[in-house]
Amino acid sequence: MVNRIQSIALEKLVAHPDNPNRMSKAKFAKLLRNIERTGRYEPLVVRPCPQKPGCFQIINGHHRWRALKELGHKTAEAIVWDINDRDTDIMLATLNRLGGSDALDKKLVLLKRLNQSAFRGQTAELAKLLPQTANQIKRLTKFTISDCRKAIDNRKSQVLNPLVFFLNDAQQVIVQNALKAAMNKAEKNSTKAVKNANALTFIAREFINSKKSTNRKNQHVL
Repeated sequence: MVNRIQSIALEKLVAHPDNPNRMSKAKFAKLLRNIERTGRYEPLVVRPCPQKPGCFQIINGHHRWRALKELGHKTAEAIVWDINDRDTDIMLATLNRLGGSDALDKKLVLLKRLNQSAFRGQTAELAKLLPQTANQIKRLTKFTISDCRKAIDNRKSQVLNPLVFFLNDAQQVIVQNALKAAMNKAEKNSTKAVKNANALTFIAREFINSKKSTNRKNQHVL
């Protein structure tokens, strides 16, 4: 039956070989704890497996499938879609990447309520289930509505743009070493992402200035 939630045996679910989504060990551990604690999870999205009759190929939910297996579940709740290879590829490329962003004021209300009532100030325990670290939760729960408005205004004036590219192992080591060398030690309170962004900008600016200087010298020689 298509487009309805079904209970499917885990052994009949097959990972898509070209699934590009990856999850860190820390995030997977949080996913595992959430499912173990509540028994609830978003249904997987699957389709009839072209290569294995009677089985289903996972389109969205590879990590939930893995978590369920590790927790000893025998079945998974899933929605079956009847889609072709092209649309499957589109879904693989978009389902784990398209999403909204948090409304900061509402996010803070949720964090404070969870931290104060459900977890009674045990930030470390709350951090085991949420994307944020314990330190991030502590900082966020100290925010006021006024702080939120300032942060939102700052977001509007400084729009952040994602820059995505892929490196092999050797390239990654070189880039990480360069970023580390270029980091400003005075940025003690900045996040790692901000430090990396500033370091990358510094390296790029130095490269551009070096190129300009070299071009000017060559023009003088000519």
